[in-house]
Amino acid sequence: MSVRIITDSASDISQEWAKEWNITVLPLKVRFGEEEFLDGVTLSNREFYERLIETDEIPKTSQITPFEYRSNFEKAVEAGEQVVCFCLSSGVSGSFQSAQVAAQEFEGDVFVVDTQQFCISEAIIVERAVQMRDQGMSAAQIYTAIEEEKKDAHVLAIFNTLEYLKLGGRISAAAAFAGGLLSLKPVLTIEDGVVKILGKARGSRNGNNMLTEFAEKLGGIDFERPFCFGYTGFSDETLKKYIHDSARLYADQIDVDDASKFRIAKVGATIGTYAGPGAIAVAFFAAKK
Repeated sequence: MSVRIITDSASDISQEWAKEWNITVLPLKVRFGEEEFLDGVTLSNREFYERLIETDEIPKTSQITPFEYRSNFEKAVEAGEQVVCFCLSSGVSGSFQSAQVAAQEFEGDVFVVDTQQFCISEAIIVERAVQMRDQGMSAAQIYTAIEEEKKDAHVLAIFNTLEYLKLGGRISAAAAFAGGLLSLKPVLTIEDGVVKILGKARGSRNGNNMLTEFAEKLGGIDFERPFCFGYTGFSDETLKKYIHDSARLYADQIDVDDASKFRIAKVGATIGTYAGPGAIAVAFFAAKK
């Protein structure tokens, strides 16, 4: 029986990647004031950041409903497929609970994974599942393997500004003002399903160094499994600088001057709302010790 992989747009898997991988990406809803959009469908990445910069109000995202999951599960099962559904962390969204509710009608045919991640670290978990599917593994086998391997998935990010964390109520206005004066760049990860600040670096170069050091502390990158870079906003120039600054992590495995040799995601609403433009990230599976 064939396997249908379903995930959500919080993974920042583009519709182009979805076609390449033959998977289904369900869009979250993004609301600016009274206007509501489908993430990555009726609201492009560029349009999202244009609106984010222009507004004084942080946009809201809403979870995927049980009805939406059920409709997609039913379509797959009626087509003779089993489903593995990957949801953004239950620590930040109710989408996992919605998928679980919907899956109850399809016992044995639908398996739901709480990735405990979102953004590009969710994406690499999904890509790993695609590799397993293409190797001929069943839905149940993929579910069991991913439940173990997802513990190795990590994301590290540097935010270029504290402004959007302030607007979203994540830090105080005073902290944002002081951080701006000192050119502080917060370095973040996702731990136990929620965002955790690992430290604050003064300036981009120190931030890049800190990102590299944290990656090495986690055991380095397992290049046998997927990894991905990401950036927010309109330009990937800051990301390219990071890749060169941290070349010792990658130089033996990829050509850091040829972006076609590795994946770069345009990070959208789920993280972009709080990061603002200019943030960069890397997601990877830690090398097994």
